[in-house]
Amino acid sequence: MATCPECDAELEIDDDDLEEMEIGDPWDCEACGSRLRVANLDPIEFESEEEDEEEEEAAGEAEADDEDEEFEDDEDVDEGDDSDDGGGGWDE
Repeated sequence: MATCPECDAELEIDDDDLEEMEIGDPWDCEACGSRLRVANLDPIEFESEEEDEEEEEAAGEAEADDEDEEFEDDEDVDEGDDSDDGGGGWDE
């Protein structure tokens, strides 16, 4: 028998449901109403779906920071490309 990671209530799972379950499948805790996700099949374990969302948000923020750094690096390179040789480009 599995327990809810949020409220530690025992989760009742029918044998038919258990046979069809796959890692990542959603499940609701009837005791506390938390949205869960199957984390392991043998033994059956669940994790909070909220934890997954927080990890995804953190990964997205880190990815956005990396993109900002790349953009800042590109700006530095672009500024250095504007060299003026003083000739003005015209021959008289």
